Amino acid sequence: MRPAAPLLPLLLAWPALAWPAAPGPEALEPLVDNSFLVEEAFNQEPGVVQNILTFARDRASGAWVSTFTQEWPAPDQDHQLSYTLSFGRNAEPGRGLGLGDLLLNWRYRAASDGNRMGFTPRLSVVVPAGRAAAEIGYGGWGAQANLPISTGLGRALIAHSNLGATWVPEGRSGGERTRWISYSLAQSLVWLVHPRLNLLAEVVWVGNERTAGGVTARDQTLTVSPGVRAGVDLPGDTQVVIGAAIPLGLGPSAGDVAVFGYLSVELPFRRAAQQAPEGPPGVPPR
Repeated sequence: MRPAAPLLPLLLAWPALAWPAAPGPEALEPLVDNSFLVEEAFNQEPGVVQNILTFARDRASGAWVSTFTQEWPAPDQDHQLSYTLSFGRNAEPGRGLGLGDLLLNWRYRAASDGNRMGFTPRLSVVVPAGRAAAEIGYGGWGAQANLPISTGLGRALIAHSNLGATWVPEGRSGGERTRWISYSLAQSLVWLVHPRLNLLAEVVWVGNERTAGGVTARDQTLTVSPGVRAGVDLPGDTQVVIGAAIPLGLGPSAGDVAVFGYLSVELPFRRAAQQAPEGPPGVPPR
């Protein structure tokens, strides 16, 4: 339902009203590296390791996948190393449960401006650790790249943009040697309702190309995912963030509905060297 015209100016101005106009020196830094489906351009701070657990389940088929990612500064914020493990259930008859592929990731902070933007390209190696019988994973070695850009839009909004690709030259599918190529475009908008409470709107398009037995099949998916995340700071410089979203299919994916859960725990592993704080574009540092 479209809102009544007199309410429209208030709705448009609400993000600015929700954020303090002049935060003091003790103001909390907003949550910034806790996106769900769209990658942000902020590397892990020195002296802090981030542990991320996600779970996504398709409502219709019952298929699900859970991932665990651990991110480390290497050794500072310019470089970040991480790995991603996955485990899931293929809903096709006879497939069952299995491990997914392993991703080994490196990110480089190519550009960073605390007031305007951030750009942090990622390169990943796809390790074929997936259970072949369950057809969870590509079944072969591959590479993945993503170009995340983050931009602050005033004090209450942050936008994340992604352009990515995955290439597996010799995978396996249905017992056949298979070449996989996929491309992705993604955009998100994060509303900083409060430094520890954010609303997210994420849109992801993926185009897939699979070649096996001399035949190439193509398909695409389009997903819009509204979500919410909240964080709490615990003693010992520990931060816990939980979140949830409802990914919905549009266009070629019309009718798809899933549930998504998110948990992040940031832990200090050493005392970071004193340095000038750096926050996300357009928002104050933590």
